[in-house]
Amino acid sequence: MKRTAVLNVVGLTARHLGDATPAIGAFLKKGARMTIVPAFPAVTCTAQSTYLTGLTPSQHGIVGNGWYNRELAEVQFWKQSNHLVHGRKIWDELRALDPAFTCAKLFWWYNMYSTADFSITPRPMYPADGSKVFDIYTSPLSIRSEIKKELGEFPFPAFWGPAAGVASPQFRPAAATEWIAESAKWIEDKFHSTLSLVYLPHLDYNLQRIGPEDSRIGQDLSAIDRIVGELLSFFQKREVQCILMSEYGITPVKQPVHLNRVFREKGWITIKDELGLEILDCGASRVSAVADHQIAHVYLNDPALEKPARNLIEKQTGVARVLGREEKASFGIDHPRAGDLIAVASENAWFTYYYWMDDSLAPDFARTVDIHRKPGYDPVELFVDPALKFPKLKILKRLLQKKLGFRMLMDLVPLDATLVKGSHGARPASELDYPILISERPDLLPSKSISATDVYKVIKQHVLS
Repeated sequence: MKRTAVLNVVGLTARHLGDATPAIGAFLKKGARMTIVPAFPAVTCTAQSTYLTGLTPSQHGIVGNGWYNRELAEVQFWKQSNHLVHGRKIWDELRALDPAFTCAKLFWWYNMYSTADFSITPRPMYPADGSKVFDIYTSPLSIRSEIKKELGEFPFPAFWGPAAGVASPQFRPAAATEWIAESAKWIEDKFHSTLSLVYLPHLDYNLQRIGPEDSRIGQDLSAIDRIVGELLSFFQKREVQCILMSEYGITPVKQPVHLNRVFREKGWITIKDELGLEILDCGASRVSAVADHQIAHVYLNDPALEKPARNLIEKQTGVARVLGREEKASFGIDHPRAGDLIAVASENAWFTYYYWMDDSLAPDFARTVDIHRKPGYDPVELFVDPALKFPKLKILKRLLQKKLGFRMLMDLVPLDATLVKGSHGARPASELDYPILISERPDLLPSKSISATDVYKVIKQHVLS
């Protein structure tokens, strides 16, 4: 088997290749590039699961970054157990062919309790006092203390939230991606894995925050190109062949769509009062939407509302189409976890989870970075509320409260969805916005365009070559 490293540069497309990416350009000149027809939906968990199983969401079950658990009557986002992903994983197949094969899975999702040999994933600790302590989870567990001793603590605030992708007093803009890149080098030097899967998210932040058309994206391209170039050089010196690829492309958006507010106006949503704030009760709602970028899974606890709900959704500005039973099958997403209906946004629109009509009644977690409690994905977590007169003072106050042991909310996130300028999930109109795959082995690239399910075969062929 040929040792291989897969560098997953999130958000990279053909549009980004040019003067700001000399290292990636030099790598491309030595090899070849393919366009990947995006997974559906084109979001992190679905794309990665498709790449690593060669299956569609109908088969592997990952219909998004989260979904409504019908048995628990709860929306669950960003869960981490690999047991959620059905089907044989690429490392299991390759290990069956050669027992000496090993796989390192670094910050790809569903990275807990997998059968990969080595893994690192973000995993905060949640003490009983309600606080959150940033940390990582590793397998074997011994890696955790060893790598933190050498690399320092993982810069969790730079991985997601208002500090991700921007300069702050604590971190460089690309601090999280740089740490992940260094962890890949550390794992390689320690364990010499046959297959290394490396997640590099830096581009993802500002492509969503300020949008792909903003000239400042050039700085992010230069930063990720530097990190990628260093990794390419590192692996090539160790005779490890490299594949460079992405999960999706991000397109400009200007219109948020609030489906749960539309359902609330119809009386289909159930709201609970909790300490004077409003909480969405999905289990008691007749219809509710789980927003995930440009896709919204719509769940019907009252099947009689299927036709009225579909008609209502289709009338909303910013909705391109609605998938029912037959359409879900044709899109490869007819799985029990998927919504009874799936709304797909227009290319310039995306879906929020918002369900309150009055911002003063929004739940306390709405103004915080809380990816697990929110009943949908919230890219507004990338912002500090521009309405705050002295945001740095408020941050210092909250950090001091935390240090002194007081309970506090890091309530800095605005409730203005129009701030978001980039999104993904739907299939872009232009192939220039599709994800790409670059390899130094043109002989192993079957064509100029492949489906997301065929990425599995390309990785496998590289290792077996």
